[in-house]
Amino acid sequence: MSQNSAIEWTESTWNPVTGCTKISDGCQHCYAERMTRRLKAMGSVNYTNGFKLTVHRDSLELPLTWKKPQIIFVNSMSDLFHKDVPSAFIHDMFEVMRKASWHKFQILTKRSERLLCMSKELTWADNILMGVTVENEKHLNRLAHLKETGAKTKFLSLEPLLGPLPKLNLKGIDWVIVGGESGPGARPMKPEWVTVLRDNCLKSSVPFFFKQWGGVRKKKAGRSLDGKIYSQKPEVLVA
Repeated sequence: MSQNSAIEWTESTWNPVTGCTKISDGCQHCYAERMTRRLKAMGSVNYTNGFKLTVHRDSLELPLTWKKPQIIFVNSMSDLFHKDVPSAFIHDMFEVMRKASWHKFQILTKRSERLLCMSKELTWADNILMGVTVENEKHLNRLAHLKETGAKTKFLSLEPLLGPLPKLNLKGIDWVIVGGESGPGARPMKPEWVTVLRDNCLKSSVPFFFKQWGGVRKKKAGRSLDGKIYSQKPEVLVA
């Protein structure tokens, strides 16, 4: 079944793959890893293996059974382009997304090298949005890789934002999401990092979505920036 999501920029989640491994700065306090421990303790069948990467073929065609159109975050508990996800399974997932044309699918990866390598093999339907995570300047290569893919709608998740990105080139990017880290051990995000990104988006006419300030008490910190809530989305998600 689909899971209604508390993530502000989506509606539901679909997890044919669960589990992952840490590869960069933003992975240090992984939300999915914490949630997996909780779900395993609750006896959830799909999390018997804990955070070890696991493919769930029985979940592959679920979106085809959901008749109400939804915005769906793909593999919120993993990374579709992880090296241990079989290429054939990735192709199968893209075929399901193409068939389920009444939904909008959001894919997010930190493994942009594999994304780019597979891009020409994949069918980039109009309802598939492709994004990469860029948490600091060290990982700007992911943005470059994303721009070279065949995705019709490309977005950035700058979360957890761990450093300034003052020279972000947004040409060819359709949406920017920014957020601070939350939960135990959350690392701080400076307000000026966020305002520079907002101003860049406004200047570049790119929809800007500010998800959260984060911190240990993220609800208390809220998501207001200079007294305003920014929830802009690309046209494909509002049409």
